[in-house]
Amino acid sequence: MSARSWIAGFVILLALGPVLLPEFHITLLNYIGLYALVALGLVLLTGVGGLTSFGQAAFVGIGAYTTAYLTTTDGLPDMVAWLGVSPWLTLPASVLMTMAVAALLGLLTLRLSGHYLPLGTIAWGISLYYLFGNVSFLGGHTGVSGIPALSLLGVDFKSGRNFYYLIWAVVLAALWATQNLLDSREGRAIRALKGGAVMAEAMGVDTARSKLVIFLIAAAFAAVSGWLYAHMQRFVNPTPFGLHIGIEYLFMAVIGGAGQVWGALVGAGLITILKQWLQDTLPGVFGASGNFEIIVFGLLMIFVLHRARDGLWPVIVKLLPARTVRREVGATDPLPLRTKPAPGTLLLDVKDAVKTFGGLTANNRMSLSVKAGEILALIGPNGAGKSTLFNLITGVDPPTSGEVSFLGGRIDGMAARDIARLGMSRTFQHVRLLSAMSVLENVAIGAHLRGRRGVGAAALHLERAEERRLLAESARQIERVGLAEQKFEPAGSLALGQQRTVEIARALAADPALLLLDEPAAGLRYLEKQALADLLRRLRDEGMGILLVEHDMDFVMGLADHVVVMEFGEKIAEGLPEEVQGNPDVIEAYLGGVD
Repeated sequence: MSARSWIAGFVILLALGPVLLPEFHITLLNYIGLYALVALGLVLLTGVGGLTSFGQAAFVGIGAYTTAYLTTTDGLPDMVAWLGVSPWLTLPASVLMTMAVAALLGLLTLRLSGHYLPLGTIAWGISLYYLFGNVSFLGGHTGVSGIPALSLLGVDFKSGRNFYYLIWAVVLAALWATQNLLDSREGRAIRALKGGAVMAEAMGVDTARSKLVIFLIAAAFAAVSGWLYAHMQRFVNPTPFGLHIGIEYLFMAVIGGAGQVWGALVGAGLITILKQWLQDTLPGVFGASGNFEIIVFGLLMIFVLHRARDGLWPVIVKLLPARTVRREVGATDPLPLRTKPAPGTLLLDVKDAVKTFGGLTANNRMSLSVKAGEILALIGPNGAGKSTLFNLITGVDPPTSGEVSFLGGRIDGMAARDIARLGMSRTFQHVRLLSAMSVLENVAIGAHLRGRRGVGAAALHLERAEERRLLAESARQIERVGLAEQKFEPAGSLALGQQRTVEIARALAADPALLLLDEPAAGLRYLEKQALADLLRRLRDEGMGILLVEHDMDFVMGLADHVVVMEFGEKIAEGLPEEVQGNPDVIEAYLGGVD
């Protein structure tokens, strides 16, 4: 049974809900839908993007209070008075107001990292909660009543049963749009955030933009939930928008499966039903009323987190006899290729580059150049400063002084993603792949800059033609490096050597003029090294420039056209492989000295 069949069955059951279920259960399902909408935003923000937020309840409150104010206040200024004519007009107003506040807060808090980010979300979540309760025109702690009911095409949404269909139509649309987004170029950029900013930026991803995008989407989902809540209850006060509710929303996302779209629904349903059941059952068990359910609820949550750290949705998927459908890559028009520089063209020119960290000089007046159709090997003992030089060239760190030029233009001080756009791509000393994603999807991240369709097109499923081309290009690069049979395997399931090869395929998917490889042969067996050497020679013969850092001297000396040797951040030798091998300084510094 396919996943689509399960989804169709679920939708049919949802449609039959008001016909088969009593009023209490319909009310419960309405709240589950509202909570799932907020949790879905947190799946995108926290589970996929790796950004923890405790403040989503405050965004729900902004959406609810915006429509409450616009639909119940007399004497609104002319420029906004027309919004109060119909509750439906306040929906975009609620979303835009929430996104405006989220944009301001996001610009302030998304720059924080580690534990500072969630602490920042707690701070503004508490602030907004008290704002709702202390502003007189929002009714203070008493709240706002008299919010009008919704109606559409003669259908009145005053009853919970009618509102049920509206809520779940919105939830299903949000699930569909979110899944579409994640299965796209923009979705891979968002997923790449978990691989670290350095990797994502090197592939051309604007990480600051991607973070803000998912922050705004999560806020928009919360605003819609708040708007629906206000018109379902027809009354709002600050209580449902406090920090403790924000924590519950986060629990819903994590318990259901923080990285899974359908996990939001599972988490919202489980926690809502469990809380209700505990509130009904525990007073009879203990013979007294109280908040016993919170204690039991907390213990159960700890148990689930211990037993299913990825949430419950992956566990459920394993139990379902669903057939896995692979996204086969068919023939399509190839992506356009950049015009390659003629062989012998100077690609990279580093002049007197210096990089200091406090009192430590990691690179001291380093100079080298790479031409089109040339393999330059950069060698040296551990701690020589090779990786630091890589970072200076690729824009991870700006040089303290000196110049770095690429294709005739200065790039020192440029952002890594802008350098990648010019035609430079790289791998990493420590493999940086997204282990849960397939090899195909990981390689497709490298082709990010070769696509143009944005978030809106992805969410609405309008970028399929471009997506097919990106995936086809990624598949071609995977076959090029000899991993065609592993195309659909999770990248984390591959051996280390194969993962390094996947990184090379990812770099090639960017169609670079210059390829920077940081220890690509580490972990490869003999035959795999020979295959890699053959691939690099083919790339060189096609006119690509290659800058190679490698510790395997047999591999380097049989492959490189030119060798630069570093020690203590400085260049100590440069020349042909055979010249460098016989250099006494190199033997002393790198090969252990002479007798």
